Amino acid sequence: MSTAVVNGHANGINGTSSADQITQLYPRYGDIPDVFDIPVRGEDGDEVVNLDLTELLDETDELCGLLETENASKDYWITIAIAYAKLRKVNVAVEMLQRGLAAHARGKDADRLSILACLCWLHLWKCRHAPRVRPTQPRPPGHAEEDDLRTKDEFLHLATNVLNDASRIDPSYPPLFMARGTLYLLRASIQPAKAQMGAVDQTNRFDILRQAGKCFDDAIRSTHGRNIFALLGKARVEFSLSKTQSALQLYQQALERAPDMLDPDPRIGIGVCLWTLGHKEAAYNAWQRSVELNPQSVIAHSLLGKYWVDQLDSSLEVSHPHNADLYRKGYTTHFQTGFKLDPMHALTCAQFGSYFLQRRAWTNVERLARRALEQTDVNAIASDGWYLLALQAHYEGSLDTAADAYNKADNARGGDEKGFVPAKFGNAQLRVLGGDVSAAKFRLEKIVEKSRSLEAMTLLGVLFAEDVFANQAATVKEDKTQEAKKAVSLLEQVRVAWKDPKRKAKKDASVLLNLARLYESEEPAKALSCLKETEEILLSAISEDDLPDEMGDEEEEKRIRRELLPPQLLNNIGCFHFGAEKFAEARDDFQTALNASVKLKAKRDQAKEESETNGEVNGDAISYEHEALLTTIGYNLARTYEAEGIDDEAQKVYEGTLLRHPDYIDARMRLAYLALKSNPTEGAEAVKALLESDPGNLEVRALYGWYIHTAKKRTLALNEDAEQRHYKHTLQSYDKHDTYALTGMGNLHLAIAREMPRDTDAHREKRSKMYLRAVEFFDKVLSLDPRNAFAAQGLGIALVEEKRDPTAAVQIFSRIRESVGGAEASVFVNLGHVFTEVKQFSRAVESYELALTKSNHGAKEPGILACLGRVWLIRGRMEKKLEAYKTSLDFAQQALLQAPGNVNYRFNVAFVQMQLAQMLIALPEAQRTLEDVEQASAGLDEAIESFALIAKEPNPPFPRGDIEQRASMGRNTMKRQLAATMEKQAEYERNNAERLQEAKRRREEAAQKREEAAKAEQQRREEEMRKIREERERIAQEDRELMARRAEEEKTKKEAEEAAFTTDEETGERKKRERKKGKGKRKKKGEDSDDEGSGDEGRKGRSGNVTGTSGTPGTGSDGEGVKKRKTKKRKLERKSKGAAASQSKFKSADMVVESDEEDDGTGAAAGPSSQMDGDGDGEEMFAETPGGAQTPGVEDEDEEVGGRAATARSKRRVLDDDEDEDEDAEPQGVTAAGSSDHGGGPLGGDD
Repeated sequence: MSTAVVNGHANGINGTSSADQITQLYPRYGDIPDVFDIPVRGEDGDEVVNLDLTELLDETDELCGLLETENASKDYWITIAIAYAKLRKVNVAVEMLQRGLAAHARGKDADRLSILACLCWLHLWKCRHAPRVRPTQPRPPGHAEEDDLRTKDEFLHLATNVLNDASRIDPSYPPLFMARGTLYLLRASIQPAKAQMGAVDQTNRFDILRQAGKCFDDAIRSTHGRNIFALLGKARVEFSLSKTQSALQLYQQALERAPDMLDPDPRIGIGVCLWTLGHKEAAYNAWQRSVELNPQSVIAHSLLGKYWVDQLDSSLEVSHPHNADLYRKGYTTHFQTGFKLDPMHALTCAQFGSYFLQRRAWTNVERLARRALEQTDVNAIASDGWYLLALQAHYEGSLDTAADAYNKADNARGGDEKGFVPAKFGNAQLRVLGGDVSAAKFRLEKIVEKSRSLEAMTLLGVLFAEDVFANQAATVKEDKTQEAKKAVSLLEQVRVAWKDPKRKAKKDASVLLNLARLYESEEPAKALSCLKETEEILLSAISEDDLPDEMGDEEEEKRIRRELLPPQLLNNIGCFHFGAEKFAEARDDFQTALNASVKLKAKRDQAKEESETNGEVNGDAISYEHEALLTTIGYNLARTYEAEGIDDEAQKVYEGTLLRHPDYIDARMRLAYLALKSNPTEGAEAVKALLESDPGNLEVRALYGWYIHTAKKRTLALNEDAEQRHYKHTLQSYDKHDTYALTGMGNLHLAIAREMPRDTDAHREKRSKMYLRAVEFFDKVLSLDPRNAFAAQGLGIALVEEKRDPTAAVQIFSRIRESVGGAEASVFVNLGHVFTEVKQFSRAVESYELALTKSNHGAKEPGILACLGRVWLIRGRMEKKLEAYKTSLDFAQQALLQAPGNVNYRFNVAFVQMQLAQMLIALPEAQRTLEDVEQASAGLDEAIESFALIAKEPNPPFPRGDIEQRASMGRNTMKRQLAATMEKQAEYERNNAERLQEAKRRREEAAQKREEAAKAEQQRREEEMRKIREERERIAQEDRELMARRAEEEKTKKEAEEAAFTTDEETGERKKRERKKGKGKRKKKGEDSDDEGSGDEGRKGRSGNVTGTSGTPGTGSDGEGVKKRKTKKRKLERKSKGAAASQSKFKSADMVVESDEEDDGTGAAAGPSSQMDGDGDGEEMFAETPGGAQTPGVEDEDEEVGGRAATARSKRRVLDDDEDEDEDAEPQGVTAAGSSDHGGGPLGGDD
């Protein structure tokens, strides 16, 4: 069909999409013949010299002399010059034209103008193929003039001079517009994208491009839009000005006007524009079509290769089948093909250079990069060339050369705010290598701000992280909080980008490891997550060749794979599991790390043998590193056994470690601690021996200080305290900044100050000084380690106890809890103390219970249980609740159960028992029971006995006299009071037994009634819900039925609408079917032939389905048909004047007074079924017309009235549709009336 053809051609060339049937209609130099005849004057008349243009000699003197002698016209000079250009002998062609110009120096201006225009184009052609800079490599044979080393700028200068000479003759000469536009375009292409002084200034380049656009506009205007090359030039200008959408439209216009043009091919420009706009698949289709039409297109092959290389998935290895296939398509299929077609093509050379860069083939990289730089007239390709040279220099360690090349690559694309991001990133890397980290950060921040480059974000995040890590290792700490936040933010953004499939980013284990180190102290859970993700990355990278043939089940396979991971990673994962108290997982990690270390040792032993043979690596260093790794992992495994309570296994591992390294002090310390747990006497000797063997080890001294603290005898004389003397010796003799000793000194002063009397001013002043001294120690610790939670807690305790400011203490402890992440039980214990002080007993109980869950790996700590007993006792006193006393007693007994030999806990139990007895004595009878009193009496007896025993202890918690006095009070006073209370309670319960029984019965009856009422209410609600459900079901059923009826009505309506439409056979469009309308009166059968013919054809016209294809009448002439209609005019006018008036807007003047039936007959005669003829069809269609059921041949008035009524009803139904169709019906009605068999309606006479 004609709609599928553009300018007589289908998609492609010559109406076909097959590349085998292509014929280039516009070949370059296609108008140059192979043989050329030059007329000469001879003695016998005019003769011709036959010149073979396919084998022209480089020596042109004889040929030029012939042309000059014969005074040849400019066409001969130009044709021969172009023939030389066709043979790639452009320099010879230029000489020919210069000789021709000299020969026509006195000739016509038009001849000289043509020669100058041709000479200008040859200079531009030379500029197009000339090197951008002075070439450093010889050109391959057959590629232009190999010995011509002039640059593009020199040829532009020559072309400018020629163009100026031509413009002096006739500046409006049309070919000069194209030449001038191309000149400006080439000049703009070699303009630097960035000014040399450093500021971005593309004004000059843009001005040149705009001038080129004006020239192309003039060329298009002068040829009335027929110059396709000018259209392509304008498109190139728009693209260079970043007006990609406008350039795309121009390229598309060029393709529509010249679909057979292949050199140049507009499809290349279309693809480039689509690629720039992000429509890469559409760009691929355009380039692929270009290759199909012209397999010799170098640029199309290069761009297709770039498309396939762009599809590479950087998250996969290069050897992955997906990437391997893309490499084959990109480099082997397209780049290699393009390189064979033209080894000097700049884009192909640049792309091949990147390929050899990955293979570290530096010679090929430099050769191809130089070639791309020299041959391109596109700044982006020049930037790629400089970037390849920069990478080569970077890899080879020539940092100055690399920096210069990076800068040129960046400037070629605009520099500064624009520029080339990889080149900017390379410059930042050079700054890092040079030690200028601040400059590197500045450059990277600029890159991240503009482009969100993942590589730049990664490097910048690592640099900030290194600052944090260096500060952690420094002696003097600085505040690196902002650096840590920036590092985490940047690296987390990189981590999130890995999940975006569009970015195709490959996961980098170094990013995760840096994040793990940053999260280590603040958020260990996130650090563990990073390490686990690193493990997954490394597991996926394990080659199948490294795995054994048989691995067993899935768990066994996972274990074998994990043993191939770096043991350092597994060890770190185990440490975080240990810190999270997931000891089983930690034990598995450490055990796997040990196995991995053994396998790694086997590999390193093999490498050691090879290295010793080659003399390359120091094998002793490898062995030492591996031994240190084994020792560390073994120690961590033993600590895990110890935490799980498997002390025997832990001891074995420690002893095995000491067999290999007897001086491993950490293992000896743990063995001493285990000895203290199992046998305090032997443990004490082990700790003392450890201190004697290494007195300067601060860790050993800390362990010894802890031992003294647990075993010493309490005293208020600070100078006599053994713990104080030990810490003082540590600070004075070994390290005055030892935080453990300083904290211990602060705790000692705090404990002594707490016990000091405060009954006099002197005592209170001395006590305050002791608190102040403790605060000084804690403050010193915090100055050395601002995150020391123990020193901060000491300050909070001093604040509460000395200043009596519990509100401030709550704030301090809450901040400490947030800083340590809730991992320290002591923080919650102190919070419980403060909440108890401010009478917030619920929060105090909650804090103690949290401390209980976090203490000693979940075991019940007796000290915390005692604190819980204390707070419940105070709560019971305040609220006068018996249950609180019972709860307090329960916790005190639990604490004693955990430490049966502790005198303090035994005293607490006895004290609570006595307090419970006192509480019951004071309670009224209605609030206690005889059972409670009996239990309290038994508890009082136990308390009296316990006090007697505690008073005999060598170190009682309180003075012996006070304890004995309590026992005596319980034995003499409280015992009698409790006995009397028991008698009163028994008498009370006997007297009130019946009343209590009646009250119990009433309570049970009331409860039963409430239960019955609730049951009845439930049944009532269920009944209501059942009725509601039934009502909803009924409504839903009605809705479904209504929906079904509506659907049926819609279906019927749609079918009716479909029946009202038909398809036009000529246009294929959908249109409304013309209505069938019948007459109010039928002709009699007995009338003459003229009447019968007119009646039959009239019925066809009324049916709306019959249209004649010629003007030949059926049974009568047009005039007779018109005359017959006039005999009925008066009757039909009375039928429906309104209907006739409604049709008057598109009928002729004669038609205004015609009947509505005749109007319908002509107005609807252009239906798709208009080829029907014959009386039979006409009768059948007429029989379906409303009002057409009268008996034929009857012509009385009743039948006529009936016909009118039926017709009127029909007209009322179709009146609106007819009005809507007036516009479409008018031209169809005119056509039908002019070609009707019977003369049709009123318009038949007009035609």
